[in-house]
Amino acid sequence: MKVVVLAGGRGTRISEETEVIPKPMIEIGGKPILWHIMKIFSHYGVNEFIICLGYRGYIIKEYFSHYFLHMTDVTIDLTSNKMKVHQTASEPWKVTLVDTGGETLTGGRLKRVERYIGDETFMLTYGDGVADIDIKALIKAHRKNKGLATLTAVQTTGRFGILDIRDNNSVKSFLEKPRGEDSWINAGFFVLDPEIFNYIKEGDATIWEREPLEGLVRDGQLAAYKHSGFWKCMDTLRDRIELEKLWQSGCAPWKVWS
Repeated sequence: MKVVVLAGGRGTRISEETEVIPKPMIEIGGKPILWHIMKIFSHYGVNEFIICLGYRGYIIKEYFSHYFLHMTDVTIDLTSNKMKVHQTASEPWKVTLVDTGGETLTGGRLKRVERYIGDETFMLTYGDGVADIDIKALIKAHRKNKGLATLTAVQTTGRFGILDIRDNNSVKSFLEKPRGEDSWINAGFFVLDPEIFNYIKEGDATIWEREPLEGLVRDGQLAAYKHSGFWKCMDTLRDRIELEKLWQSGCAPWKVWS
């Protein structure tokens, strides 16, 4: 199964960091948050990624193009221009890096990578959120729900769009970022069937969280997987500092890998 990661936005609310690097490359514990996200999926055996690039996407390309070398002990013989690899701690990842445009919106970015997905069920997430979510349980819930889309729902206060979820876990309504008390919100870990591309109709101007998700709700095709564990979106500098403190404490909840 493939994972699509939306990594092309500007991250304007954390501009202290994103003036020079894209938001997914902001480091937690010396590693980009994008790396942390990919490690979560990899822990559950999901190792193929499609990364939607946009703002300063070349930095993400350079990171992965040099990843193997950076994670490897080597001897370089400059006289013969030969390199001997001694040991590597590289990951078993296959990473497809796709330029999806500087100003493309989330649904448009997803639409642009359709040809790399094919006709199989896939996953989607954002390049700025971590969680201790059980990926296998999420996939199992999607197959049980038998709809085209399953999103992960968490409970938190009203900074994000809220979900009205029926008793059978189907989504009754999707409201983008209303004010209110504690509610179920979209945590950004999706399992999707390829038919969802039929709901992306405005090209690059499509916001995934609006028309496509609203259309899936209308057709009874969007279900929720309720996650009661840890979830954190790195939306501001304060969020980054909180995540860094958790990592340095040695008790980062999203570190499900050994």
